[in-house]
Amino acid sequence: MTSTSFADLGRIVVIVPTFNERQSLATIVGRIRSSVPEAHVLVADDNSPDGTGRIADELAAEDDQVHVMHRLGKEGLGAAYLAGFAWALQEGYDVVVEMDADGSHQPEQLPRLLDALRDADLVLGSRWVPGGRTENWPKSRQFISQGGSAYTRIMLGVPLRDVTGGYRAFRADTLRKLDLHEVASQGYCFQIDLAWRALQRGLTVREVPITFVERTVGSSKMSRKIVAEALWRVTAWGLDDKVTRVRRRAHARRAHREE
Repeated sequence: MTSTSFADLGRIVVIVPTFNERQSLATIVGRIRSSVPEAHVLVADDNSPDGTGRIADELAAEDDQVHVMHRLGKEGLGAAYLAGFAWALQEGYDVVVEMDADGSHQPEQLPRLLDALRDADLVLGSRWVPGGRTENWPKSRQFISQGGSAYTRIMLGVPLRDVTGGYRAFRADTLRKLDLHEVASQGYCFQIDLAWRALQRGLTVREVPITFVERTVGSSKMSRKIVAEALWRVTAWGLDDKVTRVRRRAHARRAHREE
């Protein structure tokens, strides 16, 4: 059963990157604050031309648990999260959550992720484990998501069903161990990168089922460029990892013969 209090986890902040999300932002922030009242919210706005940043400022003026990061321009999801992570760690938060601003991630399911974090270093909200599902999502997007996770499992040996999802809860210590200064990936690839880094470092990564709902306002930021980046980066990482493993085995065999 999910606990209604998360004081034992320490200070919690939910990072919500935005670009032209004025229609949904206030509702999402309100739902987060209702679902986990002790959680803070950081809106990381990429200088949205539709006035999202102004709305975020108004929300922050009304609620001292809402904070705003105004960024210079649209630099991508990965860059927004990295900036948000750096801010959260500097401000001393113990738990850092990723959540979309468009309503596709249900704030009411945040307690499920936080509850699972008690026994994990990183928790992924998963559409593709038992109990997970999508609503009103095009078959093409389902194929890209499931196919991307399957390809990642093959290339990287990652034992996760939904490695591209962006609804996640990290312990602050987990982020400190991921060498975030080396992360240059974006979009789908950014999420794959962080999950793989966590597993490579022997951290505990858990998946919990979520319901992913297709946005009803605004437009998707998904593009062919984002998918292509994920494909070539995962392929490159996988090949490099396989070469490294072969070299290590060869080195071990040579060392054994020389003994």
